[in-house]
Amino acid sequence: MSTITETRPVHTTPAPAVRAAVDPSRKVTGPRVLRSEWAKLWSLRSSWITLGLGLLFLVAFGIIDAVQYKSQIGSATMRGPGFDNATAYSLGLFGVRFALIALGVLGVLTASAEYSTGMIRSTLAAVPRRLPVLWSKAAVYGAVAFVVGVAGAVVAFLVSSGVLSGTSVATGITDSGVVRGLLGAGVYLGLVGVIGVALGTLLRSTAGGISTLVGAFLLVPGLMSLLPSSWQTDITPYLPSNAGESIYALHQTAGTLSPGAGLLVLLGWTVLALGGAAYRLVRSDA
Repeated sequence: MSTITETRPVHTTPAPAVRAAVDPSRKVTGPRVLRSEWAKLWSLRSSWITLGLGLLFLVAFGIIDAVQYKSQIGSATMRGPGFDNATAYSLGLFGVRFALIALGVLGVLTASAEYSTGMIRSTLAAVPRRLPVLWSKAAVYGAVAFVVGVAGAVVAFLVSSGVLSGTSVATGITDSGVVRGLLGAGVYLGLVGVIGVALGTLLRSTAGGISTLVGAFLLVPGLMSLLPSSWQTDITPYLPSNAGESIYALHQTAGTLSPGAGLLVLLGWTVLALGGAAYRLVRSDA
């Protein structure tokens, strides 16, 4: 006795991944990668906190420095950071070097956190060409750091200028070079943020990226005093921190670069960091 079985055609539905591959509405584009990185940045509470700290450092330390300076006017000895040849502008922007730490650290975290959590594998699966991820991270965070830097610099300067109004160091927003300098402070902090993203991608380690960033911008300039004086003159102006500070300096002093030259040097350091990050991102597994 035989059994007759009926064979029915099996209808299969294309998998979502296949449909997405042929659906133009889901194509990976530059603007969509940018939106993705924008959403990832603002979805983390640490981003809000660290950006807030960077803004706080920039404003608070500048105001504190201006108040300290005014309290010592007329005293026999004036002591304080940068009090020699100080102006309301230089005192107000004293907090830039502290904001640099917060904004640079967040730049590193923007990239390195994805490696520590394993999220980078999902990111690269969605964007197989890889490099658009790096460019988008750098562009998004660099722009955010720039805006925070400019906003903090303007607020710190205006308050410090009000505190020191009527003194010999008073400086107004309409004085020559002030607006350019305030924008330059934002450019400096924005590029620091981009370098942080590059270091986080290159080293894939939060601790390593932060250590490298802090060492390059804060420790290495101090170690220059160990070198022969002739070497100091030739090397110091081209360090990332010194070149960056010359971007927003009102006046060029001996041994420093002009704002334009400082910008070019810091851009060179930024391109170098991004180049290393791009090479490892393309050549190494996530």
